[in-house]
Amino acid sequence: MKVLHWIGAIVVFFWILGLVFKIGGKLINVLLIIAAIIFIYDVITDRTR
Repeated sequence: MKVLHWIGAIVVFFWILGLVFKIGGKLINVLLIIAAIIFIYDVITDRTR
């Protein structure tokens, strides 16, 4: 599941860039939600192993 960690980190990185440079509007919040879903999914699937 290291791929999910990388995808989540990249999404959070772009979210932070969007907040700092004030670009993206509502897309930035969507990226944060996607990153949170990826993180929660990874935590849940990692515990079941």
